[in-house]
Amino acid sequence: MDRRRIVLIVIAVALLLLVLLLRVALQPEHATRLILDQAGKALGLEITAASGEYRLRGTPQLVLHDVVAREPGGTPLLRAKRIYLSLPWSTIRARGSDLTVQRIELDGPRFDLPAYQHWVATRPPSARRIPTLTDGLRIRDGRIDNDDWKVDGIDADLPSLHPDRPAKVRLRARYLDPPITIPVDLAVALSHPSALTTGAATGFATRGRIAIERGEWRLPAMIALSGPLQLGKDDLRITPAHLGLAARYESGKTALPFALGLHGPLRFDEATWVLAPVGVAVHGQGPIPTFNARGALALGRRLVLQLDGRIAQWPETWPVLPAPIGQSTSALPFVLHYIGRPDLSEIATLHLERDTTVFDGRFRLPDVVAWINADKLSPLPPLDGHVTTPRLEIPGAQLEGVEVSIDDPALPDGAGP
Repeated sequence: MDRRRIVLIVIAVALLLLVLLLRVALQPEHATRLILDQAGKALGLEITAASGEYRLRGTPQLVLHDVVAREPGGTPLLRAKRIYLSLPWSTIRARGSDLTVQRIELDGPRFDLPAYQHWVATRPPSARRIPTLTDGLRIRDGRIDNDDWKVDGIDADLPSLHPDRPAKVRLRARYLDPPITIPVDLAVALSHPSALTTGAATGFATRGRIAIERGEWRLPAMIALSGPLQLGKDDLRITPAHLGLAARYESGKTALPFALGLHGPLRFDEATWVLAPVGVAVHGQGPIPTFNARGALALGRRLVLQLDGRIAQWPETWPVLPAPIGQSTSALPFVLHYIGRPDLSEIATLHLERDTTVFDGRFRLPDVVAWINADKLSPLPPLDGHVTTPRLEIPGAQLEGVEVSIDDPALPDGAGP
């Protein structure tokens, strides 16, 4: 056998082995493992999948099932039942310098927020970039877990995403911080999505439906919120925030509609929403008064209200005031303090004035509302209070230098916010 024939045989065997190796490598399980290993090395993650499928013709596509991503030896930061990824050849050839993706779909993703934040902190600033999604993003039945709260039932549809172009997304989800639940159905708009990764502020606006629910009461509302949005490591800020609500407080047979406007710096941190200082405008119906105020508001597992304002007029559904207090058309300056459960069922303190008449009292709002709505009105409201007025007219008499104290035995002595 001459040397030329030997070389040809060696070449043929080598080609045969290469074909066999390519055939094995391009089987879905081997190709999937290779792709995940390369992606994991680039991201500093261990990424595994139970199975995968791919297509190379046209725009390459990859479908992964039962995906788990974690830092080496760490808690999984992402689990997903299915991930669909479609990206152009130019992105593959760019090896990370181009983050253009055609489309991403996530089914049943579960993000561990502390694990994700720990991973992001290890990444260089240059790696914290927003990708371009030419055909958008779809999420179904997603979930975000944090130490003290979570968001589940996440359905999101993003038609397209470009880092420095306005983006719109439709979002449905449910925020859970027991015993509070807040389902939302919102349309969200961002001016500069890339700002979310840099800590810079970006224009933000959202409109839609929300409902704050806790035990036996709920507060369904239409909401409009806008302002410059800034994401920190563990918090969210909108400074200033413009918030409008058309809401209804529901508890048992009670339904109290009202409109609420808030303006001030908004911060979400430690599972608590804080507006301080805040301007408040309420247009109420029934027993809810119409008023303007300034102060501070915080909502989490507890509600904090500190308001200093003016009630425009005494509501018609409230008990009629004796003359001359009831005949006055003056506004009623007030100071309200409350710290307690979000349903306002704990004790609040109120300082209220009209002209030269002054009231200071303590009460539980649901008890007072029930007293106002009762068919047979008790002559004394369920509260502790003290009233002073220079003159009071009652049938058959005119009193001067009046001081009245009311004691509700159901209220603990000295208890308050």
